[in-house]
Amino acid sequence: MKYIQHFFRLINISYVLLKHKRKNLPRGQRLRQSLEELGPIFVKFGQILSTRIDIIPKDITQELVLLQDQVSPFPGEQAQAMVAKALNQPIAAVFKEFNITPLASASIAQVHAATLIDGRDVVVKVLRPNIHKIIKRDIKLLQSIAGLLEKCLPTIRRFKPQAIVAEMHKTIIDELDLLREAANCSQLRRNFANSDLLYIPQVYWEATKNNILVMERIYGTPISNIKELKKKKVNLKRLAEKAIEIFFTQVFRDCFFHADMHPGNLLVDTSNPDNPKYIAVDFGIMGSLAPEDQRYLAENFLAFFKRDYRKVAQLHIGSGWVPADTRVDEFESAVRCVCEPILERPLKDISFADTLMRLLQAAKRFNMNIQPQLILLQKTLISIESLSRALYPELDIWNTSQPFLEKWMRKQACQNVSNWLERLPEILQLLYKSLQMR
Repeated sequence: MKYIQHFFRLINISYVLLKHKRKNLPRGQRLRQSLEELGPIFVKFGQILSTRIDIIPKDITQELVLLQDQVSPFPGEQAQAMVAKALNQPIAAVFKEFNITPLASASIAQVHAATLIDGRDVVVKVLRPNIHKIIKRDIKLLQSIAGLLEKCLPTIRRFKPQAIVAEMHKTIIDELDLLREAANCSQLRRNFANSDLLYIPQVYWEATKNNILVMERIYGTPISNIKELKKKKVNLKRLAEKAIEIFFTQVFRDCFFHADMHPGNLLVDTSNPDNPKYIAVDFGIMGSLAPEDQRYLAENFLAFFKRDYRKVAQLHIGSGWVPADTRVDEFESAVRCVCEPILERPLKDISFADTLMRLLQAAKRFNMNIQPQLILLQKTLISIESLSRALYPELDIWNTSQPFLEKWMRKQACQNVSNWLERLPEILQLLYKSLQMR
């Protein structure tokens, strides 16, 4: 029976893809429309593909970025029943009010407004019914398709379809655990406590389970509503600069970053228009960096600013991102060919994301190992740059970033000196004992 279901699902996928092929549309648009028609898991698959600018052609990734993770809601009464079951008590024992009409509905979960017994306004995120079963079915199907593509079409093999499906599977499994999302939210809230950059809502742990997430309801202007932000006289230049600052603060101060910062997950607190503040939601996808990756990234960015291409090449080889036997001069030449045409433009016209994409494409020739944490970082960087430029097109992202990175590098240098000074007595003692033994 299972194989019969797979067969008919595969027939449906083939029909949808072929139907869109007949349209006189670019290939990226055909693919996007097909994925939207095939359902939520395929939308997620497309969203993950959109971040892989290292292996997927630019015209396709640009179209896949437009995929909207919005599906028809399931009945609010069913959501109420699921909440009551998860909390093992009647809805009325926890909530004074529970709005059965959802605020939002996506492929994995939907969100309802509610009020706790003590009067606090909250939102309740509820996983979709049978979502685990649906995901298991479609992931198996995608794995089968990916395996067939790699066997039958050698030209597709370099895109690593099986690896992409495996990556997607892990991402979605993480998103299905709302306790994990709640923990992410709490960590980010702690990192930005009393910050004028970013506000993170509070989690109500007593009502949160692995399939239910209850958090503070926040109010703000959607970041995509630029017309409303202008009407409220919000300082858009400052808002754009803050987006860059938030990105670098998360990556280089905290080693922990929100990896899904698209406009749908961001609001603006406009109570102080001249110094606006971001509000973030949806913490299912987070990224983290090891200290060594953090340092190599900072040094790479600064080397780019200074056009020190040899340094960029040495850093990539030293970090293990490209094989150790790579010739420094050859890789330096490849980096120069990519960067010089871009860096000759005015700084305000230079795209971080475009530079990164071209560099990754050049690095493919040298068998660069794309790190999973860098894929998430790249996705976040693309989102932040796009957001900042939409708010304030004249923003010079490079000059906004450079002082932050230089400050961070100085702080790291001071910290390293401090660590060595702390260990100096121990080192001297070991040296003394070594000399005595001779």
